Amino acid sequence: MYLTMNRFKVKPEGEAAFEQMWKNRDSHLKSVPGFAAFHLLKGPAKEGYRLYASHTFWDNEEAFTAWTKSEAFRAAHKGAKGPSDLYLGPPELEVFDTIQSLS
Repeated sequence: MYLTMNRFKVKPEGEAAFEQMWKNRDSHLKSVPGFAAFHLLKGPAKEGYRLYASHTFWDNEEAFTAWTKSEAFRAAHKGAKGPSDLYLGPPELEVFDTIQSLS
């Protein structure tokens, strides 16, 4: 399993708009080979922002890389940024390989 995660620092007055933007967008992920799951998580309120994280699970790194070069990726990200006044900076991308998995 391969996990990609983006962390977003969203201004308090932008939380509702941020959540609505994500709920209304078509990610095009369900048709992508190697896609396993997606989660948008709402984290704690901090001083001046709310932390959100999007987690996307892939079968492997190759599947994720292929998606980033695909038409589905371009379609999913077209206009996905939203108004820049929602954020306290750009999202922070982090990637992880599975070392152990229990279910």
